[in-house]
Amino acid sequence: MKLNQMLPVTLLELNTFNEIALLIGLATVLGIIGMILRQPMIVAFIAAGLLAGPDVLNIVRSTEAVSLLSQISIAVLLFLVGLKLDTGLVRSLGRVAVATGLGQVAFTSAIGFVLCLAMGLDWLTSLYVAVALTFSSTIIIVKLLSDKREVDSLHGKIALGFLIVQDLFVVFSMVVVSALGFNTPDVHPEGSLSSLLIGTLGLLALAWAFIRHLAEPLMRIISRSGELLVIFAVAWSAGLAAMADAIGLGKELGGLLAGVTLASTPVRDLLVARLAPLRDFLLLFFFLSLGAGMDLGSLGEQAGPAMVLSIFVLVGNPLIVLAIMGFMGYRKRTGFLAGLTVAQISEFSLIFMAMGISLGHVGPEAMGLVTLVGLVTITLSVYMITWSHKLYEVCAPFLTVFERRNPFREIAEDTPGAETRPHNVLVLGLGQFGLRVASGLKAAGLRPLGIDFNPDAVRSARDAGFDAIQGDAHDPEFLSHLPLSSFIAAISATPRITEVLTEADGHAAATMALRSLGFEGLIAVTVEGHERSDRYRALGADLILAPFEDAADVSVNRLLDMLGARSTSAVNEAPQ
Repeated sequence: MKLNQMLPVTLLELNTFNEIALLIGLATVLGIIGMILRQPMIVAFIAAGLLAGPDVLNIVRSTEAVSLLSQISIAVLLFLVGLKLDTGLVRSLGRVAVATGLGQVAFTSAIGFVLCLAMGLDWLTSLYVAVALTFSSTIIIVKLLSDKREVDSLHGKIALGFLIVQDLFVVFSMVVVSALGFNTPDVHPEGSLSSLLIGTLGLLALAWAFIRHLAEPLMRIISRSGELLVIFAVAWSAGLAAMADAIGLGKELGGLLAGVTLASTPVRDLLVARLAPLRDFLLLFFFLSLGAGMDLGSLGEQAGPAMVLSIFVLVGNPLIVLAIMGFMGYRKRTGFLAGLTVAQISEFSLIFMAMGISLGHVGPEAMGLVTLVGLVTITLSVYMITWSHKLYEVCAPFLTVFERRNPFREIAEDTPGAETRPHNVLVLGLGQFGLRVASGLKAAGLRPLGIDFNPDAVRSARDAGFDAIQGDAHDPEFLSHLPLSSFIAAISATPRITEVLTEADGHAAATMALRSLGFEGLIAVTVEGHERSDRYRALGADLILAPFEDAADVSVNRLLDMLGARSTSAVNEAPQ
């Protein structure tokens, strides 16, 4: 007897609200267990979907509501991918990132395709699965590298570089899949190709006009409010997703296009930071919908092929990266540590397979196969990356074949002056005091980078000749995207938010966020009075600045000096 057949009737007759609440609670419990086991939330969410599915608890009854939230999550996720596709960022990719990224994609897809054919899959399913194996999870990798403080290491920078290349391949793959769908009668009936072409051109024209004339001024206005910024981002991504779906391009490409239209605006990094928690919450429903739609019995039949492909991803992908980087002149240690970051597939692999199912190109069993591979590779790769250095010590004797006698490229990058760091001091808050601090630091030969949530303050700082970006200086998600290891100091000159020192206090939030991210440089905070000094120091601040008190003391001293000078002059000039 199945577990869902033993549940009380009241549990099986939940209304939609109670059902969603129960699903979120189940995901929370599994998330806590996953956190204890050092697993990312993706694993917990898929497990929650499987438990909530028809073969276990059978909780998911409001499939339309869960499916709707799932579709919104995909639009938001691809919106964030589109935000990364700034032409300047793409041009800045180094040769090693491009070569490693493209090489890994080519070899993984080719070998994966052959393996799938050898296991009896048809050619189209084999192609879909092989492409799905090439995607790695940026969310997981960035989180793990940040926790280990290796984002700014050589292998970390290279890994993040070829992850951008993978994101570009995600875009290319989805465009190709949508193009394949044009010839699918059930999706695009005969005679609709002309309307599809006209609609596509119209949508592209709308996007171009928005980028050209509206994006910058509109975002300057909207970004004044953090709440409005998030609402606009969701509305814009969902709106273009809906338009693209109505045309026949699919919601995925619409959400992606929405992100591209804002990729070159100053609020790009701020949007990424603000939408990250919402993305994670909405993705819960994608994985719930995915898990709930699976038949556990059919999953068991996929166990054998899933193990073969999992071993290929866990071992083969790192070896591919290691071989490419060794050929390009990097040491085996750097190639090994960078290669471990691609030892898993990502949430995009599942979204890509879902697109194939919606077009009728692959069946649910293919999705089950990729899901199993995802569960295995994500679960194990987390431990591989976490203990990467110990793992390297074990494997090092066997990796000499992947290293040139003269690793010339890495030796060149190790030489002094090979790497430039344009900024070495963070100034959080660009009001009058923050600008004066930045000016003094710049005059002393330092290179300050200013951050402020107010777009007018950022623009004023730039007009004054300072480098500045728009962002929330109190948001750990935003700060984690900065190269913190290159800064020797951070000065918090933001206004205090509350009268009582809590996490809502701007300086406290910034200080705790910086220290939690492993920032080891000097932290200075500006306060209204020195009575708060001890509490800020307890949070990790090194220096307390009190502009009003300090300025008053300096002013009094100057007044006394001038009064003293005048008194002396008056005495000297008095008649004897």
